[in-house]
Amino acid sequence: MKDISRRTILKGSAAATALSLIPLGGFAQEGETETHGLSSFGDLKYGPDFKHFDYVNPAAPKGGALVLQIKQTGGNQNFDTFNTLNIYVLRGDGAAGMGSTFDTLMAGSGDEPNTMYGLAARNVRVSGDKLTYRFALRPEARFHDGSKLTARDAAFSLMILKEKGHPVYRAILTQMVSAEAEAEDVLRVQFSPQRSRDLHLVVASMPIFSEHYWQGKDFEAATLEAPLGSGSYKVSRFEQGRFIEFERVPDYWARDLPVNVGQNNFDRVRYEYFRDRTVAFEAFKNGTLNYHEEATSRTWSTGYDFPAVREGRVKREELPSNSPAAIQGWYFNTRLETFKDPRIRQAIGLAFDFEWTNANIMFGAYRRTTSFFENSDMKATGLPSPEELMLLEPFREKLPPAVFGEPYVPPVSDGSGQDRQLLRRADELLRQAGCKREGGVLKLPNGQPLTIEFLDFQNSLQPHTQPFQSNLKRLGIDARSRIVDAAQYQQRMNEYDFGMASRALVGVTTPGDDLRVVYGSQAAKTPGGQNIAGIDHPAVDALIEKIGNAATRQELNIACRALDRVLRAGHYWVPMWFKASDWIAYWDQFSRPETKPRFSSGAPGTWWYDAEKAKRIGRG
Repeated sequence: MKDISRRTILKGSAAATALSLIPLGGFAQEGETETHGLSSFGDLKYGPDFKHFDYVNPAAPKGGALVLQIKQTGGNQNFDTFNTLNIYVLRGDGAAGMGSTFDTLMAGSGDEPNTMYGLAARNVRVSGDKLTYRFALRPEARFHDGSKLTARDAAFSLMILKEKGHPVYRAILTQMVSAEAEAEDVLRVQFSPQRSRDLHLVVASMPIFSEHYWQGKDFEAATLEAPLGSGSYKVSRFEQGRFIEFERVPDYWARDLPVNVGQNNFDRVRYEYFRDRTVAFEAFKNGTLNYHEEATSRTWSTGYDFPAVREGRVKREELPSNSPAAIQGWYFNTRLETFKDPRIRQAIGLAFDFEWTNANIMFGAYRRTTSFFENSDMKATGLPSPEELMLLEPFREKLPPAVFGEPYVPPVSDGSGQDRQLLRRADELLRQAGCKREGGVLKLPNGQPLTIEFLDFQNSLQPHTQPFQSNLKRLGIDARSRIVDAAQYQQRMNEYDFGMASRALVGVTTPGDDLRVVYGSQAAKTPGGQNIAGIDHPAVDALIEKIGNAATRQELNIACRALDRVLRAGHYWVPMWFKASDWIAYWDQFSRPETKPRFSSGAPGTWWYDAEKAKRIGRG
């Protein structure tokens, strides 16, 4: 999912001097404090007078082009195609890169988890009860047509996203009561007492639209007219479903602000669309793409022996990641009667032989995912702590006993591809659930054959899925894949018209409102929501609220571990695999800062075009 919270990455150190909330003068209201930055737990690394982030080169030159594929999606975006330039609503398939055309109130730091500093807003005043936030907007903020960006525009943007935006935005802004302009340069945002801990960060990261531009237009409609923005880039040209190109705005009003210095370095950013990974890789090899994030272990292990690599013109690197791992798996649609019983879901999961798949298809490059908070301190291990039990006990009667023991971990197979012991255990679980086998066909308790359709929009996972399906067939389950075009896939997912589907959600350092979007009961009932599994459980909802309102990192970790236990015991998915690093390849025409952000690779956002290098490899 390329979800809202993937943009918020953080954790600070110099909090004592950096935060220092200062009582206001002027028109400040009693009890308010003022700050240049916001965070989850009050820590800020950078002080009020910082010049730029530590991980950028403030003298990075501008120029050149970055040409790549879309690798993460959010809102209505689609990996394979696009037919609208409005990515903030449900309708249509949104184009890559459109977020760069809009400014936000504040911008995140790659050095800290969930921290933001002023962009369109120069500072923010916070009421004592933290229910009212008054953002002071910069008078120099401008849209691309030269018109002034005001508090009215910011208020309009927040309210229209709350009322008419994509279901993800509507859900995440539920506890924002109102947004209104107190003055041309003062935006007042009011939260409900039930607000989550990070809702102020969500609001500060929302795009700012031009109210004047949208007058008389249908905000919810698909459109191929680029909406008026104010960001560092604007749409240059595109061909629907094939490519979209952005040009850097040379007189961008915020180019010299600390949050932008050393970034937005390419004159042109172009996204190319391919419906086949093999074709996309050939485009990288011939130079059509000049930056590539590799997602296929076979290609990474065997595909980089082409002339440009041997000649040193193409570089490849494995960059370590300090962030929680992506949460990837085949999710069950538990809205269907077929998958109502968790014993059936667990049995199906036992048919996936990760050890064989990793050794024979993925060159041993991955580790098995076992947790919804993999590669982090939020992952549940061992027996529940007393603090976790305090959160779980009120729901003991509604939870499976497994929640109160060791967290569920998929068993390790013998690596044969068809571990008989695990298949026998799966058969036992199916029988316990009331399933019967007749003539080699496994039937549900209602007498209907147990069939599974794996829905996808590309063939890249078929080598991994087919052996899994073969084992399911040994159990008498009719399992097969259905590959549809990208638009149909998106429509079916929006309508929850699928049996099982794979999805990778970006790991988040400081979970909060995003969990309600992907695991909350209301999201399960909302068309176009991100809770594709249909998880609908009061314990899950309660734990998400605990996480969203945790006052300290320790409280957050405890609540996340409790939630991890509940989700793992529910067998809502068949977990896949992860690696704690990123594979990247690029034509050697870029340079980068010496320091990388703590919570990301910095690639390619902090990089720049190097004309001398480009000339050396014949691409200058």
